[in-house]
Amino acid sequence: MPTLTRDEITRLTLAERLALIGDLWDSMSDAELSTPHAQRLELRRRLASFKDDRAEGVSWEKLKAELAKRAP
Repeated sequence: MPTLTRDEITRLTLAERLALIGDLWDSMSDAELSTPHAQRLELRRRLASFKDDRAEGVSWEKLKAELAKRAP
């Protein structure tokens, strides 16, 4: 597999570099992207908090309206 040098990469356009990043990311399997135990625990905690607090949340439309009222 041909390897791109740093100089070759910097000569790519922004769109080409972003596409390359996407291709690299998509080439990785779930097994290669394992989540550390501490992060899994934090994600579970946040999901539980989200589910518990969902009734107290407001819609994006209500939040935008509230913020618009506060703007100078």
